[in-house]
Amino acid sequence: MRGAARIVYFSSRSGNTRRFVDRLDLPALCIPRLPEAPLPEPALPFVLITPTFADGAGRGAVPKPVIRFLNVVGNRALLRGVIASGNRNFGATFALAGEVIARKCSVPVLTRFELAGTETDIARIRAGLHDFWAASEADAA
Repeated sequence: MRGAARIVYFSSRSGNTRRFVDRLDLPALCIPRLPEAPLPEPALPFVLITPTFADGAGRGAVPKPVIRFLNVVGNRALLRGVIASGNRNFGATFALAGEVIARKCSVPVLTRFELAGTETDIARIRAGLHDFWAASEADAA
């Protein structure tokens, strides 16, 4: 599953991240939940959108399918930033997966949103992605 999308995302069974990405209305590749399913193969640099799965101490913040995807050297090489979601009820571990991925992959956390996001989040993140890619292309030129 090779694609020219600038977004790669993972969504849990709750579907919050999928609903959020669907509302962005931008081309996206989905990391499957099942370990035997083939991973997407991004053809372009991308931003990763992921929920956070953390226990009270922050362990396990990055979903296992996301770890599997990022363990592919070619995928990790194309990662340019991360957007994380979570639930503010979890306090310090809110959207912690973004911090973990950013630190391990040396990319920025672009932003965070709660659960399936709000209409304000959608507009803000869509505009932010547009600006991010425009700045990245200008830097490359």
